[in-house]
Amino acid sequence: MKLLEEIMKRAQENVQHIVLPEGTEERTLQAADIILEKKAANITLIGNPDEIHSLTAKFQLKNIDKATILDPENYTQYEEYTNLLFELRKAKGLTMEQAQKLAKDPLYIGTLMIKNGDADGEVAGARNTTGNVLRPALQIVKTKPGTSVVSGALLLFSNSPYGENGLVLMADLAVTPNPTAQELAEIAVTSGQTARTIGGFEPRIAMLSFSTKGSAKHELVDKVVEATRIAQEMAPDLQIDGELQADAALVPSVGESKAPGSEVAGHANVLVFPDLQAGNIGYKLVQRLGNAEAIGPVLQGMGAPINDLSRGCSVNDIVQMIAITANQAIGVKQAK
Repeated sequence: MKLLEEIMKRAQENVQHIVLPEGTEERTLQAADIILEKKAANITLIGNPDEIHSLTAKFQLKNIDKATILDPENYTQYEEYTNLLFELRKAKGLTMEQAQKLAKDPLYIGTLMIKNGDADGEVAGARNTTGNVLRPALQIVKTKPGTSVVSGALLLFSNSPYGENGLVLMADLAVTPNPTAQELAEIAVTSGQTARTIGGFEPRIAMLSFSTKGSAKHELVDKVVEATRIAQEMAPDLQIDGELQADAALVPSVGESKAPGSEVAGHANVLVFPDLQAGNIGYKLVQRLGNAEAIGPVLQGMGAPINDLSRGCSVNDIVQMIAITANQAIGVKQAK
């Protein structure tokens, strides 16, 4: 898949530092070995060094010696990270004793590294739940300025003529069950940024509904209409239109008929669903019935690139997500 090759190449050309809190998880360790061999990221593995070395020998990994191994029970930045965590969370009632304990938790260490400028991004979730991955991320790194909601985007590749030569970015498919109009607008804007940073294409964003340009009246439609207005005001540099039915968003003839004059209708390559239920159902139908291939979900809206894996992920899934996270980190730095 050409896009995956481009993502890997961008990571290799501008190497970022990615932390892997699940350093003793077998698939994660094998993925780290591949990334290090490809020179696509600098890697910090968090975990017991003896266990990591044992697994390295078991799987005959050749490149793990190029990674930094951080022992959560004994590392030089422990006091620094403990104090940082305490200062960040004391107003929320965190005690120093609690901070000392959490500063030995790999998922907290990973986000503290990012907050302290010691890493550019994080990938976890092969062993931990989404809640466990996101909790320290939201407490320490938080959402990016001007964004109040975290969402998940998927890149779907199909043999259809729609989207960007068969490639469509869809969101939110992973995090926020029932976004408000404001949150939906933010999801649209961050999805456009993901399309540019990861997909490498200029987004044409469709705000999906069961109505096109007033063809139906309902409070659910009203939310999408309001979200479209807010998103257009938030990011006038992005092409955003709505409300659009899925066929009006994707099919040129239908888009021209139902929304004449729209730059997005009939040509959308980013689809923003009105809620998580519709998004999750929609992408799985496309994936199964249309034999589409999916990359992600990629978390959007965080203050730094932090991505959550499925616990059923493969080694290759983790390799892809590390490269994607590196691309996000590059995008963050370029935006500054």
